[in-house]
Amino acid sequence: MSGDRVRAAFARAAGEGRAALVAYLTAGFPDADRSLAAGHALARHADLIEVGLPFSDPLGDGPTIQRASEAALAAGASTRSTLELVRRLRGETGVPIAVMTYYNPVFAYRGPAGSGEGAFVRDAAAAGVDALILPDLPPDEGESLIEAAREADVATVFLVAPTSTDERIRRVTSACTGFVYAVSVTGVTGARDGVPDEVADLVRRAREAAGLPVAVGFGVASPATAARVGRVADGVVVGSALVERVGRMRDPADVAELEAFAGDLAAALRPGDAGVSRRGG
Repeated sequence: MSGDRVRAAFARAAGEGRAALVAYLTAGFPDADRSLAAGHALARHADLIEVGLPFSDPLGDGPTIQRASEAALAAGASTRSTLELVRRLRGETGVPIAVMTYYNPVFAYRGPAGSGEGAFVRDAAAAGVDALILPDLPPDEGESLIEAAREADVATVFLVAPTSTDERIRRVTSACTGFVYAVSVTGVTGARDGVPDEVADLVRRAREAAGLPVAVGFGVASPATAARVGRVADGVVVGSALVERVGRMRDPADVAELEAFAGDLAAALRPGDAGVSRRGG
């Protein structure tokens, strides 16, 4: 079952005494062929691939991913082509795949299984999607989508932030089934040099509320930063820094820089390679 792959990936990483590497990929960027090649390269190092569905108004994304989404849309990317990318990746890898999408493409979806939320979730599951990450859908307003995902065994992932109250964290995490996405800063995505001190407390509060793995994203730009986040989190999400390297690919075979960086990120999370000492609980 698709949701099981997410749970197994985090459990496997925890069993190895490390945080899981969640690698972000903008679907269709710079074009369909290079995007697919980048996905294969990331699958060789990541525990989970987060595929971003290009959207014209990505309010939670910083400049790097915004530009990547714009370029992907200009090259013909769509919701249907994003699911086709997942389908092709799923045919080659068992690494779990989460689709990060804003709600509008889900609401407006038209596909083989019909239209709307239920059709989107069914087609996503059929393509091999294991989880949905929904940054702009409050769980309070997402009951029908959450139920459709449960029926299709697609995990749902919502976001908590440093400004979230304990009550809000409990509400958000109660709607999560795969893992909890903890935003390290208030603001948008983007590579940064450091991670705020309050991240550890946010992870602790989210983990206590959910009883699920907590992955931290927004701002992880280097193996050193990934190692620091990995000391307190169950997963480390890297987005903009990877997208920048995908953007420099000249053709589908030009994955050396991307793969080297992904390998360095994975190595930084391994105990002994970067001094990562995993906490219990």
